Amino acid sequence: MKLHFIILSSILLLKGIDAKAQTASTGFTIIPLGVKGGLEEANLSSYMVAAKGSSNYICLDAGTINTGLQKAVANKLFTESSAEEVQKSKIKAYFISHAHLDHVAGLILNSPNDSPKNIYGFSSVIEIMKNNYFTAKSWANFGSEGDKPILNKYTYNYLSPGIEIEIPSTELKVTPYILSHVNPYQSSAFLVRNNNNYLLYLGDTGADEVEKSNQLALLWKAVADKVITHSLKAIFIEVSFDNAMPDKALYGHLTPRLLMQEMKVLNKLSNGHLSTVPIYITHIKPCSSCESSIKKDIALSNTEGLIIKYAEQGKLIDLY
Repeated sequence: MKLHFIILSSILLLKGIDAKAQTASTGFTIIPLGVKGGLEEANLSSYMVAAKGSSNYICLDAGTINTGLQKAVANKLFTESSAEEVQKSKIKAYFISHAHLDHVAGLILNSPNDSPKNIYGFSSVIEIMKNNYFTAKSWANFGSEGDKPILNKYTYNYLSPGIEIEIPSTELKVTPYILSHVNPYQSSAFLVRNNNNYLLYLGDTGADEVEKSNQLALLWKAVADKVITHSLKAIFIEVSFDNAMPDKALYGHLTPRLLMQEMKVLNKLSNGHLSTVPIYITHIKPCSSCESSIKKDIALSNTEGLIIKYAEQGKLIDLY
């Protein structure tokens, strides 16, 4: 009887451990700190991402930090009572897709009150951060290279295209890819991995057709197998303008027409399985009717039956 009890207890314990491991090892938690593009300085591209069940976040772009965190705190997404506390303790690293101000302003402005951590980006990104933003003349050098005095709060880490890296103090790994954002200027996409689950985030990007590039084609080839196996849990991709904007005036951005054109390429590569992957539209530019026009254009052109969603600042997104 005693042996039977021990065996039963052991089985239940193992099942409990296994259940907890599965919960912690699958999916993602995303908290958008900013979702717009361009002029709306309190709501610019920035997404906190953690493995499901973890409170160790990375930040994909950093256009807005404090305002987004204030909204997240108000929405009871953290136990901390202030945005500053959350930034210091929960964000473990920043991944910057490109160094345009609407993707880095929040990081720069909140740097005096932040805690030490890593900044990741391609060399083109780090060079701008080092030579134009974190300098003695423009702000203060909170980085690990460049103008003296070097304050060493942020450590620059140089990414290589297609090479996955582990992120210290988190459960995540990230593979960066090059995007074209007014060719030859580069932006980045980040493929975030939590065990066998993936999330794809794209910074600003133009369509291959307009950019005279193959960067999106290469990216779609890299992730198509993950769509087929249902391990890609979401795509975050920009649509900055509605279809009324002429291609020559896009300056490295997408319209609904161009988005769907690119999604058809990915859907074909993934044998028609893209309709199972939520696609979150990011970086909508401000104008009197841009957002409503973009949503209408996307709905009308969504012939592939894709799941289209729109992130909201400070509101939780759970991906399983």
